[in-house]
Amino acid sequence: MAENPISGKLTSLSLNKNGGSVERNPLVVCFGEMLIDFVPSVSGVSLAEAPSFKKAAGGAPANVSVCIAKLGGSAAFIGKVGEDEFGHMLANMLKENKVNNSGVRFDPVARTALAFVTLRADGEREFMFFRNPSADMLLRESELDVNLVKKATIFHYGSISLIEDPCRSTQLAAMSIAKKSGSLLSYDPNLRLALWPSGDAARKGIMSIWDQADIVKISEEEISFLTEGADPQDDNLVLKKLFHPNLRLLLVSEGKAGCRYYTKQFKGRVSAIKVKPIDTNGAGDAFMGAVLYCLASDVNLIQDEKRLREALFFANACGALTVTKNGAIPALPTKDAIQKIMAEASA
Repeated sequence: MAENPISGKLTSLSLNKNGGSVERNPLVVCFGEMLIDFVPSVSGVSLAEAPSFKKAAGGAPANVSVCIAKLGGSAAFIGKVGEDEFGHMLANMLKENKVNNSGVRFDPVARTALAFVTLRADGEREFMFFRNPSADMLLRESELDVNLVKKATIFHYGSISLIEDPCRSTQLAAMSIAKKSGSLLSYDPNLRLALWPSGDAARKGIMSIWDQADIVKISEEEISFLTEGADPQDDNLVLKKLFHPNLRLLLVSEGKAGCRYYTKQFKGRVSAIKVKPIDTNGAGDAFMGAVLYCLASDVNLIQDEKRLREALFFANACGALTVTKNGAIPALPTKDAIQKIMAEASA
């Protein structure tokens, strides 16, 4: 396994090479849920103890799309919200952050999903969801912006949209269209057990599309869950249980420790940048958004370990900066801010 440190001047990381002629602009299309997060006005309390809440845009695929756009990349979001004030607020938030929102649909009956989320004093996140059903679960295949899907250099999705039809069938259809159009498929399961009928249903649902992805990002907690208790640090076990023949890049996010990477040719670990965390919500989405931003500009990064490590260090820095501010989307950094912290770390 490659060593932790990355040598050299990381600020020179090139993120715009395409390795030859390209027929399309590097667009990342993110599919799935977009919702309102309600976060306690004070930290370190349970939801029941919170005196009041602040609203914020949320939903992992939406967070990823905004991250890419804030870095200067091209991103689009496909999903459904309610024909209500929160739904329009979210669609406008995408537009304000330069994310293509032409794939957003509005449900005249179902409401925009709500989630109450807190980081308790013991460090554990606590969630309470309101989606019975919410608009994001009701996106139909007939509402899919097929032309937008076909333009994707990378088509990114999670597993929450797999829980129930009609959204599940719509996601499978979109994945098929993207694959046939030559897109790379990117998968971040983003496990939320409380939303699934059972642990077994979550495991089966998440794994049902596992072998279709070109890129997968998971956490150590998700490794333990999907493998039913296996050691997430065991490289051989991770490769045996989770690496499949079609997979080009498997990423394991390790929070403040950094990340691990596995390809068919090599594997290794890239260190994180040490920061003082304030709010860890959205850090994984920031990491994923930065990875996809780099890969959309140059998919050949996956075959070049040195450049892949530079891109992953960039992504680690993006995640690190995100936890230094409150809120997921408001905390997402610019490319300049990331390159500044990278230069300081390598000095």
